[in-house]
Amino acid sequence: MLSQTTSQTTKIIIGANSDIAKALALQVVEEEQSQLIVITRDISFYQQAVFEKCQIIAVDDYQERTISLVVKDIESNNQTAISAVFLCHGLLHNAHITPEKRLQEFSEQAFLEVMKANAMTPILWLKHLTPLLKSKVDCKVIIFTARVGSISDNEIGGWYSYRTSKAAANMLIKSAAIEFKRSAKNIKLISFHPGTTDTPLSKPFQKNVPAHKLFTSEFVASQLLQIVNKTAVDGEASFLDWQGKSIPW
Repeated sequence: MLSQTTSQTTKIIIGANSDIAKALALQVVEEEQSQLIVITRDISFYQQAVFEKCQIIAVDDYQERTISLVVKDIESNNQTAISAVFLCHGLLHNAHITPEKRLQEFSEQAFLEVMKANAMTPILWLKHLTPLLKSKVDCKVIIFTARVGSISDNEIGGWYSYRTSKAAANMLIKSAAIEFKRSAKNIKLISFHPGTTDTPLSKPFQKNVPAHKLFTSEFVASQLLQIVNKTAVDGEASFLDWQGKSIPW
């Protein structure tokens, strides 16, 4: 357990190759009181001079063994309390996966791949990071989820694997928050819906999105940092959108 000895704290961005994560990193690195640790499969973006004082950790995969080794590395090298962790993992589609419109399109392989990326990987990071996050300093852990993970908000169906993976992530977050209320009272868990952002993840689905509801990564990153600063550690999990408004679980 780290204790706070200076006013400076550490923020960690995991899955940092997404456009939102990159925008987030560029904004965090400008904060005088924050050190930045970035964990990503592709470090090319982080070769810029602006990141020269940051700890950039390259990984080949997000298997549990890799996660464990990375966390041990952070524990050995980081001397300040961790005030925020951003888990930016997300898989909606790739070369062989597309969101299902009908039940007949459901695939075991696709479901398992989406579930692993969107639910299992974030909770594995949380599992291994938790001992490092416990301190006298408030720590916000933000897991990127989506409004479609809300069971009560599901009115149009479809997207079976993606919806289920985000709902599963939300259940994991809620359960962990109950545990942390007893054992890690300084940690606040936030399930975050960024809205439809102009990124490769949403590109195939932007056709019917009004221009004023298609956000830039920079805007979403700025909104998220404001939410992190304003949200209190209260022993509860929060499911919030980009405006900081609550979404029903």
